[in-house]
Amino acid sequence: MDMPAPDPAILARRARILARLRAALPAGTVIDDPVALAAYECDAFTAYRCPPLAVVLPRTTAEVSAALALCHAEGVPVVPRGSGTSLAGGALPTADCVVLGVARMTAVLETDLANRLVRVQAGRTNLAVSAAVEAAGFFYAPDPSSQLACAIAGNIAMNSGGAHCLKYGVTTNNLLGATVVLMDGTVVELGGPFMDAPGLDLLGVLCGSEGQLGVVTEAILRILPKPEGARPVLIGFASNEAAGACVADIIRAGVLPVAIEFMDRPCIVACEAFAKAGYPDCEALLIVEVEGAAAEIDAQLALIGQIARRHDPVALRESRSEEESRRIWLGRKSAFGAMGQLGDYICLDGTIPVSELPRVLRRIAELAERFGLRVANVFHAGDGNMHPLILFDANAPGELARAEALGAEILRVCVAAGGCLTGEHGVGVEKRDLMSEQYAPADLEAQMRVKDVFDPAWLLNPAKVFPLAASAARRAGARAAAA
Repeated sequence: MDMPAPDPAILARRARILARLRAALPAGTVIDDPVALAAYECDAFTAYRCPPLAVVLPRTTAEVSAALALCHAEGVPVVPRGSGTSLAGGALPTADCVVLGVARMTAVLETDLANRLVRVQAGRTNLAVSAAVEAAGFFYAPDPSSQLACAIAGNIAMNSGGAHCLKYGVTTNNLLGATVVLMDGTVVELGGPFMDAPGLDLLGVLCGSEGQLGVVTEAILRILPKPEGARPVLIGFASNEAAGACVADIIRAGVLPVAIEFMDRPCIVACEAFAKAGYPDCEALLIVEVEGAAAEIDAQLALIGQIARRHDPVALRESRSEEESRRIWLGRKSAFGAMGQLGDYICLDGTIPVSELPRVLRRIAELAERFGLRVANVFHAGDGNMHPLILFDANAPGELARAEALGAEILRVCVAAGGCLTGEHGVGVEKRDLMSEQYAPADLEAQMRVKDVFDPAWLLNPAKVFPLAASAARRAGARAAAA
């Protein structure tokens, strides 16, 4: 069948937008070659793809401001993008949008060790922030599994956490200030180089807003002195429920490990094959890490061992060397990549109260059996941030839809247990139509009014976060008001 001829008006508009962008920005900043655009047609949520109208890769806040002001004047939607590691479709473009990526904005702008902060451009990767201050004995605490690749801009957009967030908190607890460009090109400074900024906490509103309110170009981050020492212990169990109950008891006892990570058998097998970490043969595995002085570590691990033995562990082994600790964490940090060896998967991140872990794990197993799909579990157990991985065959007709339906049921279970839809991945496109499961219409309306203030035309990161019908109506209303 012959394809319909492109609309001349659409082609003329596209040409005008590209010409204006190229005139306003340095050479090489604007990308519109179809082959090059393919790299931006999705993020790590690969189930859906759509090439954008163009991609803009600025190097400065001023260039971001110029690009946004131009797109605002033309009514062009803009999708902010960090490194494209979003697992919820947070940077999925639309065909009429410009993707604005900050990957070239990687500079360290200021290091203030006396006040324990660093100011960086928002395209710098998470791990590279720690690398910039490591020689001075400091580190940046949030550590998502994708920290080698993920950008600080994306961490702020999704309020990312990581394995060590149990003790150190997530991005919002380590973010002091941000330079933000609004959709009309206005540059604003939120927060600052101090622990508690005066006035309304707009930085708190921004962190976790998923690119709905503005584009972060610079960030002031809290850095911490590296601990004197740290050591993990591996604890294997005969069931997921026993491991979940052990986690609840550790938290209940008042112990504060730096991390408690959970893996079930499918994940243990995949990670051991990849990292050769010496994981035990068991149904469920906890990695519990504590830190401090040697005597403090020994005392904490002794108490954790006492608690674990109440749940009849099949293995309990403390790391005895830096190399062993490195391998243990390499296995966990490689979990998502290692699981890819087993097939396609959807990675969820619903969060629940720690006390609900045994019941929710049992319910996930029941749902997986009902839907006829395998589910592997790997997650930050200490704060109840779950990551069920739903395995499916993308080439089998109907399996993606079945996997998505199972994912929706699991997230409903999380909300019903007193938790929420997302702990760190964000809502994106993956969970937008589940928002009404957690929020009443009045709650969603309040959130959308915040977006009205920052982005009245609803041009930033379209079709994300809010239920699709509601966001489409909001954007249509904005267009009608501007006409």
